[in-house]
Parts: sequence; structure tokens; C-alpha cells
Amino acid sequence: MVEKKIYAECVKNSNLYFSTIEDNINKSFIYNFIKRTIDIVGSLLGIVILSPIFLIVALAIKIEDPKGSIIFGHKRVGLNGKQFKCWKFRSMVHNAEEVLKTLSPEQKKEYSETFKLKNDPRITKVGNFIRKTSLDELPQLFNILKGEMSIVGPRPIVTKELDFYGEYAGYFMSIKPGLTGLWQVSGRSDTTYDERVELDMEYIIRRNTLLDIYIIFMTAIKVVKREGAR
Repeated sequence: MVEKKIYAECVKNSNLYFSTIEDNINKSFIYNFIKRTIDIVGSLLGIVILSPIFLIVALAIKIEDPKGSIIFGHKRVGLNGKQFKCWKFRSMVHNAEEVLKTLSPEQKKEYSETFKLKNDPRITKVGNFIRKTSLDELPQLFNILKGEMSIVGPRPIVTKELDFYGEYAGYFMSIKPGLTGLWQVSGRSDTTYDERVELDMEYIIRRNTLLDIYIIFMTAIKVVKREGAR
């Protein structure tokens, strides 16, 4: 995992920190071209090769909970703060919002702090499986193909989560959110929210083609081993 002291040292030396971010925000044309090419080719190949899995997951979701939709779209913050619908296979019961209101005080506290629940009563049996295998995020390949997301980048978040990024929210919105990133290969569900923010900022500072390739490679390993996801 990216160590906190690296991030802390960058913040401590503000001149170095902001000049480093400025350099990374203004990445070369070559880097951006390579990144977008990887996004287009990767998302197209993924959609074609994984189409049988798309069908199987869709059928499983509909059989278990016929009342709900197969794919769920939720607004997320994108490049330059523009909102877009981030697509996922539905992993929760169709009345998830109603179930959320019945949480215990302890669960409500956990949810308010992390926007996640370790034992989430809203998740279906199929949903539990596709979350652990990260299959729920496959529809985001269409977000990537459309140019709303990248294969590698910070986590897509809702508007109210920007408060957790504080003065760095602008830097977070300077690049496209990603299907995977440093957070996903550094513990994912086992990390705190503050650590997730640190990892997102670390990526923004350090991002380059080799790091992107490394993250994609490590993501594949994590998915196969089913590590970090819940």
C-alpha cells in the first residue's frame, strides 16, 4: 500500500506538491493519447469478449429479483466536475432506499463515515457474488468507451463525497475517474475513507503510462484472487 508518509511529505512541502500536481495536470499529448487509446481498445475488447458474462449476470439478477432493473445508473462526478451516470449491474434489492432507512444506529454511523456497510442488508445473493468478483462494475466499460471514465483513475464519487477531498477537490476533478486505480490494488474495502482519498491524490500526482499498466496488471491479479472486494 502507498505509505501515508509519502503523501504527508508532499503536502508539507507545498511548493513541491502543487508544482508536481501542475506538471501532472498538464500531461503531455503523448500520454493522454496513449491513455485514451488504451481506454478505447480495452473497453471494446472487454465488451466483446465478456458479452457472455454480461448475459449470464443479467439473467441471474432478473431471476433473483424480477422487480428491479438489471443495470443501475447513479450520478458521479466526472472530469471538470461534470456529472455523468456511472453504470453498474444492480447488486441490491429493488427497494434498497427503504431498507437503508431501517438500519441500526451503529450501521447508520458506519454508512455516514464510509458510505459502505460491512454487512449490508440491501445486497442480494447474486449481488454479493458479483461484488466480490467485481463483475458488478463491468457496465462501466461503456462509460469508458463513451469517454466519461478511464480504465485507470480515481474512484468515481457522488457530489457529497467531494467534502472529504477538501482543498484538493479541484485536483480530483482534473482527470477522469477510473474503473480501477491505486485504491483498488491497495486494499479496497479494507481501507479507510481517508486512505482512499490519499491513494486517489497519490495517483493524480504520480500518474504515467507505466503506472497505469501496472495498476491494470495488479487489478487482474486481485480480481482472480478475489482480494479486497466485498
